[in-house]
Amino acid sequence: MSNKIDRPVNPDAQQCVKNVMAYLSEITYHKVVTGQHTKTMAMEELQQNRKITGKEPALLGFELLSYSPNINYSDTDEECMTEVTENYGTLKRAWEWAEQKGLITFTWHWFSPLGGRSKSFFSRNTDFDAGRAVIEGTSEYRALLSDMDMMAGLLRSFRDKGIPVLWRPFHEGDGDWFWWGAKGADTVKKLYRIMYDRYTNVHKLNNLIWVWNAPVPECYPGDDRVDIISRDMYPEAHVHTSCAEQYRQLTEITSQPKITIIGEIGSLPDLTPYTTKKQAGQAI
Repeated sequence: MSNKIDRPVNPDAQQCVKNVMAYLSEITYHKVVTGQHTKTMAMEELQQNRKITGKEPALLGFELLSYSPNINYSDTDEECMTEVTENYGTLKRAWEWAEQKGLITFTWHWFSPLGGRSKSFFSRNTDFDAGRAVIEGTSEYRALLSDMDMMAGLLRSFRDKGIPVLWRPFHEGDGDWFWWGAKGADTVKKLYRIMYDRYTNVHKLNNLIWVWNAPVPECYPGDDRVDIISRDMYPEAHVHTSCAEQYRQLTEITSQPKITIIGEIGSLPDLTPYTTKKQAGQAI
């Protein structure tokens, strides 16, 4: 029988979603699934892992920034163009990994749907008003949905093949550095819910596992739209702690238990306190 944390919020979720959710629920407090984010077709991060460890992660992340429809090629800089051009075609790599290796997750540094220069996913590079984008009838709202629909078309092929995707939209929405977080908690909640409803009810992307990515309660879009909660953490280099306090903060944003993961991290956490307690028969 399904329990709360392995039950997808989408009632029409594909079996592949149910299988992944059940597996993650089963290993909670017992095992760790390692993942690695990649940004380019060359996947330098993955190659480095292979070189040093001789192994591969179970989950691989892919960046979708170059698939943004409104990249301003006429007003940009070399750094931005390098990042975009090196990212071209990464969905091909995602296909290869999903069909031959393991799990995939997508991150979208979404270039501003309307106006902006250079890396316009940064709020400093666009005057796009996310607060107006959640109001039906505005030009910002129409631009938002247009971009969403374009990305849905790219995700549809994964759905048709029954490939589950850990989908982490509007990441780090509790901060103001991205345009989707620049107008505050209420706006980023609405953005997330608009996307969930459109992708689930209009585009029928029933292969998506919905991952929320922020530890601030005021930003949380609701248990009815989130499968997994996560946060990004970048401690000082070579500082490895249990991250127990960060875990507690994250779990307190929900009114019911959720599968809990790390979205991004620099230094890996130290699992020794947890494994020691487990070996001693203590509750974790």
